Amino acid sequence: MRIALIHALRHSPPPIEAAFARLWPEARLMNLLDDSLSADLARDGGISEAMTGRFLSLARYAKATGADGILFTCSAFGPCIEAVQRELAPMPVLKPNEAMIEEAEALGGRIGLLASFAPTLQSMPPEFPASLTVMPKLAEGALAALDRGDGPEHDRLAAQAAGELADCDVIALAQFSLARAAPAVATATGKPVLTTPESAVRKLRRLLG
Repeated sequence: MRIALIHALRHSPPPIEAAFARLWPEARLMNLLDDSLSADLARDGGISEAMTGRFLSLARYAKATGADGILFTCSAFGPCIEAVQRELAPMPVLKPNEAMIEEAEALGGRIGLLASFAPTLQSMPPEFPASLTVMPKLAEGALAALDRGDGPEHDRLAAQAAGELADCDVIALAQFSLARAAPAVATATGKPVLTTPESAVRKLRRLLG
């Protein structure tokens, strides 16, 4: 199976590739990266028709290469990805967080949603079912640390922010780039930690494997 991975942050490929290596090494991966998408979203403050068109163009290209499924890895673009899902159905097209949300729903309770990219905390909470209590938290400075190549500081800031989610039952890491901090977050909180890469790979393998 060929899986197209479409990224809006340059930090996203390593964690999803690592998750595939652990959970579905037989899958053949292709990576499409346009990190101007995240920069433009932060500048514009919202999803535009032009932004949706860019996502459709990337997805059409991925399909044309022979992809059997598409996984988007940036969680702040839900409406754009939904447009792709409608156009390419029945091809499996996954939002980065939908599989993790399904696993969170199965666990139930209060979900601490940790993000390092602020727009994610606007777009993602409404995707959780009403049966769950979602407590959003921004790991301030973590993404900037990753941008300058300081992975340990990124992980420290993520764990520090997660420590303020003591009332949660489960910690959900909202972005693929945060997955690297999962061990630090688990140590800091003592809570189960869900990551978007591993949840997404498990769902894609069920659908296609």
